[in-house]
Amino acid sequence: MKILKYLFLLALLSLVALTVFVATQKGIFSVERSKVINSPRATVYNYVNDFRNYEDFESWALEDPSIQMTYPNKTSGNGASFYWTGNQGTGNAITLKTKEGESIHQKMKYDGTEADVNWTFKDTLGGKTKVTWKAKGTMSFLFKIYTALNGGSDNIIGTIYEKTLVNIDKNLDYETKTFAVKVDGVVQKNETAYIKQTFTSEIQKVNKNARIVIPKLIQFSETNGLSITGKPFVIYHTYDTTTGLAKISICLPINKEISTSSGSDILAGKLNGFDAVKTTLTGDYSHTNEAITKTKAYINNEKIIPDLSWSHLEILTVSKLDVKSPSKLVTEVYFPIKPKVVPATTVPVGTPVYGTETETETETGTEAAAPKPVATKPVAAKPATPKPAAPKPAPTTTKEEESEF
Repeated sequence: MKILKYLFLLALLSLVALTVFVATQKGIFSVERSKVINSPRATVYNYVNDFRNYEDFESWALEDPSIQMTYPNKTSGNGASFYWTGNQGTGNAITLKTKEGESIHQKMKYDGTEADVNWTFKDTLGGKTKVTWKAKGTMSFLFKIYTALNGGSDNIIGTIYEKTLVNIDKNLDYETKTFAVKVDGVVQKNETAYIKQTFTSEIQKVNKNARIVIPKLIQFSETNGLSITGKPFVIYHTYDTTTGLAKISICLPINKEISTSSGSDILAGKLNGFDAVKTTLTGDYSHTNEAITKTKAYINNEKIIPDLSWSHLEILTVSKLDVKSPSKLVTEVYFPIKPKVVPATTVPVGTPVYGTETETETETGTEAAAPKPVATKPVAAKPATPKPAAPKPAPTTTKEEESEF
């Protein structure tokens, strides 16, 4: 009995000593890890910037099946957040500030432990991205004990960061390389009424802007009792790869034509029916250029006459608002073409309409050449005294109903 008593006292004294030791230690920690990710910077940034992806790459979430994550409406960009609960405790994170494609600053809390978390993204050779993940904060008393018994905060948190960065690399390698482009051929697009916001955007930021504008359009339609009749789409009025800019309208199809009040940042419009060559892209938006290139090649090969008065249309059939995985996105691309007429303007064999180099579309289009008149034999007529020509009436103009094109 005395031996057991002594052992108990020894254990108690050891616990007291450990408690005193931990209590005297600083609760501040700073951990940093970096890794080169085999994906473009914009893709990596967008992936990390959306909290919905964290359950797929955070090592602590993958290793603990008890964790349940909860997401509010906003999961990416400034003000985005998410919450989690599990057998080991509860926590939350919020994005405080972002710099597009370059950095993300977050605040994380976990059972009394708080940290300022910073991500930075930098281009490297071969289109890869160096990701640096740094956290600095204060530990709860229990977490100090845990780290003291397991090699310190840098070892505990650093190991989590290393595993997580490997998961990001592996997931994105699959998600960005899994895609398909299919040219569906010539189709007819029906007339569509819609609401829109029109502005000039960097081409690489169009989809980011769409994720911002589309919820506003949805809210506008709900507030004004409008029925949404299809998926959101983007009209590219111009598409200038030289400057990297495009004039676009981000649109939401509705059940009827409407008029909006003066000064509204949301306008109404109507997309007239048109013939087009359709291409379906399944996968990440970064492959849009390949879809465009294949569509233009099809138009050239089939000797189809394009309508160059505007660039093209993209329907976000399955967008980032619907799924989080880039490989599951579906984008339908429509390039407008001239309808076939008889007699039709022919394109000389071997002369492509679209050049092999990337082209710039403008709003000024080219019209199909007018058909030549049919030749007839001259008919002899009796000479007659010519009458003075009646003066031609002054031309009158009729104001046409405004439409998108």
